[in-house]
Amino acid sequence: QVQLVESGGGLVQPGGSLRLSCVASGGTVSRYRMGWFRQAPGKEREFVAASLSGGSTVYADSVKGRFTISRDTARNTVYLQLTSLKPEDTAVYYCAADRTSISQLRKDPDFWGQGTQVTVSS
Repeated sequence: QVQLVESGGGLVQPGGSLRLSCVASGGTVSRYRMGWFRQAPGKEREFVAASLSGGSTVYADSVKGRFTISRDTARNTVYLQLTSLKPEDTAVYYCAADRTSISQLRKDPDFWGQGTQVTVSS
């Protein structure tokens, strides 16, 4: 059983940056498809980014060019660097992991973290 713990959220002004971290225990991130999702108030949870074990990455169109997902296998951690933040990026951000495939990760991941709040406001 993999446990995922996110951190790094907070309040930031429009145009600012944050780095979210997701520390995994009970499994090594190198063996999983790792992803980030977000859920804004009153909206459904949506896919943000994914990192595959081979090193490739996938992004939602809404964050492409602004967010970067990466993984540090030595620290068993996945990061999401958020830059050029907009008020519409305000949401709870969740880390997720899946053993099977990128499509399964996007549809119904095996494991979820508890989330970290990101608020973009002046």
